[in-house]
Amino acid sequence: MIPTADICDAHGDEVRVLVEAFGSYGGATSFSGPVSTLEVFEDNSMVRYALEEDGAGRVLVIAGGGSTRCALVGGNLGQLADDNGWAGILVDGCVRDVGELRGTTIGIRARGSSPRRSVKLGAGERDMPVTVGGVAVSPGMWLWADGDGIVVSDQNLEG
Repeated sequence: MIPTADICDAHGDEVRVLVEAFGSYGGATSFSGPVSTLEVFEDNSMVRYALEEDGAGRVLVIAGGGSTRCALVGGNLGQLADDNGWAGILVDGCVRDVGELRGTTIGIRARGSSPRRSVKLGAGERDMPVTVGGVAVSPGMWLWADGDGIVVSDQNLEG
């Protein structure tokens, strides 16, 4: 994976940098891949549906409204994502079961952790433009995350 600093140096304003801080919770500290999106609020039903699919190296970007009242991803969903070939998950909200998430081989970024689980009403939208960390993100874009930050581009810049 190309480091995010190198991507920014080489591509300047072609890439967008998420301006808000997201902590690292998965076993992988760096990850990248094409984006799939979800927009949910304190309901992780659609997160499970998405992660049940073959991830094919994608990154699931969850626009959770920045809520810190409950977790949208926990240990079971983290393992499901790992088992199904997702490269990573970016949560504009919280995760839980942090020890279990660290045992996965995928990258997981979130605003923080919360022990409270979400509701399961099936609400939300899939594969639509969302805004996370001050940046508009659409399905099919590419995301890179490492110790320096998170960047997105309209296309794959590796290759």
